Amino acid sequence: MPNPRYLRASLIGCLVLLQTAVLYGQIDTGAIIAGGTIFKPVVAENGMVSTAEALATQVGLDVLKDGGNAVDAGVAVGMALAVTLPRAGNIGGGGFMIIHDAKSGETVALDFREKAPKAAFRDMFLDEEGNADPKKSRFSYLASGVPGTVRGLALAAEKWGSKDWDELVEPAIKLAEDGFPVYTDLASSLKTTVERKRFNKEAYQTFTRRNGKLFKAGDTLKQPDLAKSLKQIAKDPDAFYTGDIAEKIAKNMDKNGGMITLDDLASYQPAIRKPITGDYRGYTIASMPPPSSGGVHIVQMLNILEPFPLGEWGHNTAKTVHHIVETMRLAYADRSKHLGDSDFVDVPIEGLTSVAYADDLRSKINPLKATRSTEIGPGAPQGYESDETTHFSVIDKEGNAISCTYTLNFSYGSGIMIPGTGILMNNEMDDFSAKPGVPNAYGLIGGEFNAVEPGKRMLSSMSPSIVLKDSEVFLATGSPGGSRIITATMQVIMNVIDHQMNPAEADSAVRFHHQWYPDMLWVERGFPGDSARILGEMGHKVETRTTIGATQTILRSDGVLYGSSDPRRSSGAVMGY
Repeated sequence: MPNPRYLRASLIGCLVLLQTAVLYGQIDTGAIIAGGTIFKPVVAENGMVSTAEALATQVGLDVLKDGGNAVDAGVAVGMALAVTLPRAGNIGGGGFMIIHDAKSGETVALDFREKAPKAAFRDMFLDEEGNADPKKSRFSYLASGVPGTVRGLALAAEKWGSKDWDELVEPAIKLAEDGFPVYTDLASSLKTTVERKRFNKEAYQTFTRRNGKLFKAGDTLKQPDLAKSLKQIAKDPDAFYTGDIAEKIAKNMDKNGGMITLDDLASYQPAIRKPITGDYRGYTIASMPPPSSGGVHIVQMLNILEPFPLGEWGHNTAKTVHHIVETMRLAYADRSKHLGDSDFVDVPIEGLTSVAYADDLRSKINPLKATRSTEIGPGAPQGYESDETTHFSVIDKEGNAISCTYTLNFSYGSGIMIPGTGILMNNEMDDFSAKPGVPNAYGLIGGEFNAVEPGKRMLSSMSPSIVLKDSEVFLATGSPGGSRIITATMQVIMNVIDHQMNPAEADSAVRFHHQWYPDMLWVERGFPGDSARILGEMGHKVETRTTIGATQTILRSDGVLYGSSDPRRSSGAVMGY
């Protein structure tokens, strides 16, 4: 099998890498000239795939070249990542997908988020003293929600795809059965997880060589049990929910104190929802509705920020960052109270995303001074109605597009692999509010709306997004990163529209993040020193921390595709033809 990095290098070498001239996201293709920018997108005309792992990107590109559409490619990528990116790609987890159908002009939100088992109850993660027990919600058999990935991807293929399901699963089977070369990032993450003793016996045996030796870059990783499961799923996706795989999951759960039963698996269904939409400087933003908080808060924050001339103020200047951070603070305060699974609670979507509410929140921003988080709380909108996640974006030659984010939650989920299946289980139950007001693993504070209930989907930050211009796809983007997903995705959108960046520049630009609590402005290395100093003088608590997100972005203008894979994760790749 050719080395995927050489494939990528060859592809890039065959494409003309150009500077994109942008005016508020409106690319003037006639003014594009070679050179002039440090970060350059891959350019193609017929189709493009951007994922966090090169082999999966190649799988998606092959599907497009073979006549498949964007949904076909996205489904094949999702299944392939379950093999080649085991820390986040999955069939034992769940996620969200935004789909744009170019022929009908329809944009839909596909929700295949995990659900709490029917035996779940509100205080299941509290100890005898009434305190939240993170070991139960993160690393036990109780940590897993009912997985949604298989039925979610199968529904996408059935309704919007053009190829047979088994054909889309076949590349993943081959990768699991024949194996693939371990890349540096995978070797590093496996080493860290093994040393932290995060894997159960089955996962440990799968992800170490004989005699418990660690995999090194260049070794071949084969996953025969996963290949067997994928073969069953290729014949019938319901094998995961009612067949042999389901029986193995339920049996292992029962044996180890877990709650997922055969009935939980059989009754799980994904949901097709209306996206959260909003307008920003002449563009339509379409993103995920609850149980994701991403779409609501991206639209809410862009509504607050639109009157500010951010492009004139400059990218990552103290003035620009201050206004965005104050907006983030207000939105995340609202998240703590008003967001949850809208099938169970009355989420005030219209109120949170209304321009009038944005006007009210904007008036609370002091342009010269940081507001302490203790001084604000959730607002009162009217009109009630992971960090180890992965994202992939696909656009085909017809203008169909998908933006998909799915996850196991933590790296390798709970670390629990179901015997005989090769399937890692998620630990998404930690995304519920184990105890309202107590932060989860990402420091996010949740309220009553996100309390544990049987059959309920836990609140998420995943924010797969598609930006439309004149009803056609302009941008597809999204990110992993737990609580930072929302702000990372929004910054890419703003980098393109406000700061005239091409996708490679937008993905690579230094980011920042604030989420109300903890009251800290988190910046990446390379953040401008003068901006950090001025922001500190304004009262912000600035801390340089690890990277924020890892976006996969494709921009479409005049039928030409410009793509990028965030350099924050070395295994990613964007390919087009």
